[in-house]
Amino acid sequence: MAMTQSKTTKTFLNQQVANYGLFYTKLHQFHWYVKGHNFFTLHEKFEALYDQVTLIVDDIAERLLQINGQPYSTLQEFLEHATLKEKPYVKPLSENEMVQTVIDDLETLRDELVEGIALTDKEGDDVTNDMLIATKSKLDKELWFFSSFLGKDPVPQKNAK
Repeated sequence: MAMTQSKTTKTFLNQQVANYGLFYTKLHQFHWYVKGHNFFTLHEKFEALYDQVTLIVDDIAERLLQINGQPYSTLQEFLEHATLKEKPYVKPLSENEMVQTVIDDLETLRDELVEGIALTDKEGDDVTNDMLIATKSKLDKELWFFSSFLGKDPVPQKNAK
């Protein structure tokens, strides 16, 4: 029996396409503009993360197509529909400010995934649910890495609403 996807799952996935598209650009900004004692470490880490984000956004967009959705595919759509906020680089940021911004965005993405996991579980969409759980696991690890860089504990988990 074929499962009918609700508009809610499609809307959630599309918002994530917008978020990861925007996050990808923000990570490039930090990759290009980072300066300081940790330049080599952060330059490579930002690149590794935007490479990972490329794979994540592709998986989400392709899953959206599989369930007959239409993923956002323009910068304008990303900006209009993302919950993350664009931050033009108008003044220099310290390494720690860049890392904290990445942590804040990862936390938002991770917390939204928790909601998406609950949604897809409720709808019985095991494939999307598994994909979101795998993505959350990757983000949890990145949160740990970047939090540790600042000498902080990982950002606490939030429960689904």
